[in-house]
Amino acid sequence: MGCSQRRKMRVFQRSVFTVSYRRVVFQVFFVVVVVAAAMVNGDLSDTRFLLTSNDTGGQRHSEDYCAMYDICGARSDGKVLNCPVGSPAVKPDELLSAKIQSLCPTITGNVCCTEAQFNTLRTQVQQAIPFLVGCPACLRNFLNLFCELTCSPNQSQFINVTSIAKVGNNLTVDGIEFYITDTFGEGMFESCKDVKFGTMNTRAIEFIGAGAKNFREWYAFIGRRAGLGVPGSPYAINFLPSAPESSGMIPMNVSTYSCGDTSLGCSCGDCPSSAVCSNSALPPPPKKGSCSVRIGSLKAKCVEVAVTILYIILVSVFLGWGFFHRKRNRSPASRTKPLVNVPNGGIIRRANSQKDENIPMQMLEDVPQITNGVQLSIVQGYMSKFYRRYGTWVARNPILVLCSSVGIVLVLCLGPGSRAAKEKQFFDSHLAPFYRIEQLIIATIPDTVHGKAPSIVTDSNINLLFDIQKKVDAIRANYSGSMISLTDICMKPLGNDCATQSVLQYFKMDQHKGHRGCFQHYTSADTCASAFKAPLDPSTALGGFSGNNYTEASAFIVTYPVNNEIDEEGNGTKRAVAWEKAFIQLAKEELLPMVQSRNLTLAFSSESSVEEELKRESTADAITILISYLVMFAYISLTLGDAPRFSSYYISSKVLLGLSGVVLVMLSVLGSVGFFSAIGVKSTLIIMEVIPFLVLAVGVDNMCILVHAVKRQQVELPIEGRISNALVEVGPSITLASLAEVLAFAVGSFIPMPACRVFSMFAALAVLLDFLLQVTAFVALIVFDFLRAEDNRIDCFPCIKVSGSNAELEKGSHQQKLGLLARYMKEIHAPILNLWGVKLLVVCAFSAFALASIALCPRIEPGLEQQIVLPRDSYLQGYFNNLTEYLRIGPPLYFVVQNYNFSSESRQTNQLCSISQCDSNSLLNEIARASLVPESSYIAKPAASWLDDFLVWLSPEAFGCCRKFTNGSYCPPDDQPPCCSSSSGSCGLSSVCKDCTTCFRHSELQNDRPSTEQFREKLPWFLSALPSADCAKGGNGAYTSSVELKGYEDGIIRASAFRTYHTPLNKQIDYVNSMRAARDFSSKMSESLKIDVFPYAVFYMFFEQYLNIWKTALINLAIAIGAVFVVCLVITCSNNSTRFGDDRGGSFGIMAILNIQLNALSVVNLVMSVGIAVEFCVHITHAFLVSSGDRNQRMKEALTTMGASVFSGITLTKLVGVLVLCFSRTEVFVVYYFKMYLSLVLLGFLHGLVFLPVILSMFGPPSRCVLIEKQDDRPSTSSQF
Repeated sequence: MGCSQRRKMRVFQRSVFTVSYRRVVFQVFFVVVVVAAAMVNGDLSDTRFLLTSNDTGGQRHSEDYCAMYDICGARSDGKVLNCPVGSPAVKPDELLSAKIQSLCPTITGNVCCTEAQFNTLRTQVQQAIPFLVGCPACLRNFLNLFCELTCSPNQSQFINVTSIAKVGNNLTVDGIEFYITDTFGEGMFESCKDVKFGTMNTRAIEFIGAGAKNFREWYAFIGRRAGLGVPGSPYAINFLPSAPESSGMIPMNVSTYSCGDTSLGCSCGDCPSSAVCSNSALPPPPKKGSCSVRIGSLKAKCVEVAVTILYIILVSVFLGWGFFHRKRNRSPASRTKPLVNVPNGGIIRRANSQKDENIPMQMLEDVPQITNGVQLSIVQGYMSKFYRRYGTWVARNPILVLCSSVGIVLVLCLGPGSRAAKEKQFFDSHLAPFYRIEQLIIATIPDTVHGKAPSIVTDSNINLLFDIQKKVDAIRANYSGSMISLTDICMKPLGNDCATQSVLQYFKMDQHKGHRGCFQHYTSADTCASAFKAPLDPSTALGGFSGNNYTEASAFIVTYPVNNEIDEEGNGTKRAVAWEKAFIQLAKEELLPMVQSRNLTLAFSSESSVEEELKRESTADAITILISYLVMFAYISLTLGDAPRFSSYYISSKVLLGLSGVVLVMLSVLGSVGFFSAIGVKSTLIIMEVIPFLVLAVGVDNMCILVHAVKRQQVELPIEGRISNALVEVGPSITLASLAEVLAFAVGSFIPMPACRVFSMFAALAVLLDFLLQVTAFVALIVFDFLRAEDNRIDCFPCIKVSGSNAELEKGSHQQKLGLLARYMKEIHAPILNLWGVKLLVVCAFSAFALASIALCPRIEPGLEQQIVLPRDSYLQGYFNNLTEYLRIGPPLYFVVQNYNFSSESRQTNQLCSISQCDSNSLLNEIARASLVPESSYIAKPAASWLDDFLVWLSPEAFGCCRKFTNGSYCPPDDQPPCCSSSSGSCGLSSVCKDCTTCFRHSELQNDRPSTEQFREKLPWFLSALPSADCAKGGNGAYTSSVELKGYEDGIIRASAFRTYHTPLNKQIDYVNSMRAARDFSSKMSESLKIDVFPYAVFYMFFEQYLNIWKTALINLAIAIGAVFVVCLVITCSNNSTRFGDDRGGSFGIMAILNIQLNALSVVNLVMSVGIAVEFCVHITHAFLVSSGDRNQRMKEALTTMGASVFSGITLTKLVGVLVLCFSRTEVFVVYYFKMYLSLVLLGFLHGLVFLPVILSMFGPPSRCVLIEKQDDRPSTSSQF
């Protein structure tokens, strides 16, 4: 995953802002209806008294009698007040009776309300109906409660006015007792508790009952007395289940409807308990933790216990075999060596007989007619012949080889998308790109004693926030000569005001307006609506609180949504980036000191912050990386020379040769980058940081092997002979290792993970070019360097020649003397490993480590923490920590439906919607059902559905929504212009809209569904309709970008989205699991409904790689190791030569111990480690194959010959370079390039130079070194050691 993309993981901060697009007045239902019946918000007098008797003679609480009748006044806010007058019920006229019947079918005959009271009730119910019309049973029960309260002819039997107040010269109701049975309350609550409120992605009970858990809590919320200007009841309503027997009162007990009632049935999303929905099982519960076993006080995972048992068994068997084998080998019979003839067709490579024991891979014979040779495979035989001829030719034509090879590489130097990326492109192009985020988090400092942070909601802190807002509003950024302000780039969903998410919205962004009471009543009308005319959920602007205790919040969260563009190079994006830079500068220079002076903390970020910080990071550690490479270069230049002797070191050293070899390594990397750049494949940060290390490891190893091989040749031979013999000796193993690595990386280029695929492509070509340069240009450079030394010319200054014979004498003596590392390998390292007890210990220890690594693998988590990829001093470090600590909402999740067929002939409408008459297993019903188990689904809320709201908006029951003038054009609700004059403030019945009628009658709809033409005609009306108190279901703002209207005329909507939210995601694994759960859910729904559905969240494109990261890693390693096996098998015709790579499992163990996550960086490092393993193991194995003697002697010979070259060429080279990286300022270099590289190199060293030699000495293949007896000048094979 590219680090620059890491910034997108902050999507959980986007929270519920999208909800705020909707200007929903959200009058709390009980408030609007009770106001219609009896509630008031006027100024009460101090005159109160209890009504205990009936003015008219003892019939106060009886049938057909009223406790309240008519309107006796109004408060200052215009809300009417009922009269506390006990009077007989009144028979209404036919028109009023018909109106009452249409709204309150349970009330017949006489009534206890006037036409004015009923009109008030109807007006307020008009606001409530759109929220509940999707569940007719709930709506009917809810209406019955307030119809009985307002107009029931038997009102006095269950309503008792307990106090009155005087308003003006009239008495008004101030308090009542409402006797109502628990049966009704339970039935109403059960029918409404699960009804969704889609626009706010929650359930209606959160608004109409403050999240009540039962009907008693709901009653308590309805009956609570509210202060002036605060939504709620203006007087106390005391709900009681039973009346005193002496009162003669009877609790109200109108029949309730179950939400599963067939006549008034609700959808499964609104009524999961319905019998129709019983067949739709809930999603499976979250999986329990992994299997574990408790042994006393120790608790271990089952896999760990199983691995431990397996290890005990294997070690017991191995030790038993070891002691038996040791005892058998001590018997004389076991020491007999049979003579084996050379198979027909075998190729014999003759070796020169020499008596010097320090010259490897040669047989010492007392019989002059017996010589030694190596039985090679057919491929190796041809390779040996080629290298013998090629070596002679290179030694004779070094200039031609050097110029041609380097020239070809210099020419090169000039020189598919994921599912999530495709889904993002579809979402951005068909709907709208997700907006940019600029954010401030201001928090209090926790108490040092109790560790609890104090509340930040104080007047002084709110004033501070206003001061900060003024500075942000004053930002002017220069872009192409024009000054850019926040208002130029911010989102304005419902007008000219920015949709800033801040607690200041409760004050309408004005210090002289609003109040903190809106935290609990943010869904009310004008008093708490934001400046951009939409409600603001406190959970988006406050942090660090529990439940709904907003006043206990310890952090202000200020979010500035900014318009985004698909084209990242467009002017809109550049304008936004310019403002963001000015915003960050302001935060650093002015806001941070301002906040800290108040003993608060400030964290801040912009959309471009991560990208800018990563650019700073690339320069911050440039010096560290440069020093690391310089140290490696210096070591390489020194290690190729002879043992330092002051008298001749200036000639015998090979600094210039080492530097030239390093240049060749860099040319191979540049050649790979240049070639792929020429064909349009871009390099990445991983490539530029990892591949040089890999190619250096491979290239330096080959350089050491070649130089040391030439040094081992006889001084008496001409340079052509020495070069030829050296290439014959080590050429096949170098070729074997390089081809194995190239094939391993080349096959890895077919892996779907982009980072690994591109890395494998670049690495394969770089290693191939490096190999070709090694056997061409570097061999030519070796020729030049040895000719320089023989001609007594100074290293690094070959033009200067010194006189004297000391250098020549020392040169001759040095040819026969082993170097320090070679002597260590021969005299110390190999003898220790030959001890039988050491062998058993090594095998047991490495086996234990391998099995322990397997057991630890489940502890490795996928992901890449954003804090790791940023500099340690980055301001984003604290920002990401604050996000996890304070945010209470997850990232937005969209379920995108492609090619929705809304025609009458299609069933897809009912397959998608979640209101009445929708399919029980519809998409939206299933989303609502999944939100009931957020632990496994990671879906926090039901989805906001434009389709549900559109169908409700069309419904004749929602008579304040879809309306038309007599000419057929759209008529807005009565509280919107032109029906309501904003200048006069009057929103009564206007003459302009008095003739407006609902768009459709029931008879014009087909099973409450619009026809194709009706759908096509009214959908644009809905999407342009502004929400208001009279109709909160208008789609403007909330769903403007949720539906693509392009081409919908043919009955197909190409793209539409249903918004919900993930649960809070705090860890990397949470992001991965949430994406996996959403995709699994979408796949199931697509298969079930036969509709194309996919999930989309901003972070999906960056976390997609982790869905199958384990599979990708294992396949990468398996392919790489398999490719190496095939190459080794073809070239050597022996599967025993492929015994390497055992340390790959150990790498996983190290990752678990060091808590290194599995991501693109670590997978690339693991794949790279295969190349290092090849270098560590193949040369040792090949040297073992062509050595003579028993296994112990051959192991010693292999370590003496190749061990020193491998140790100095890879281990020490990488160690000196990697150790410098521990001083890096960025954690990503410390974790993935210091700790992980260091562990890979050490594991490679231990396996290649400790474990592998022990295994070869115990179970190695037979030697390919044979004796050739000369008879009549014709060679024949006589015996084999």
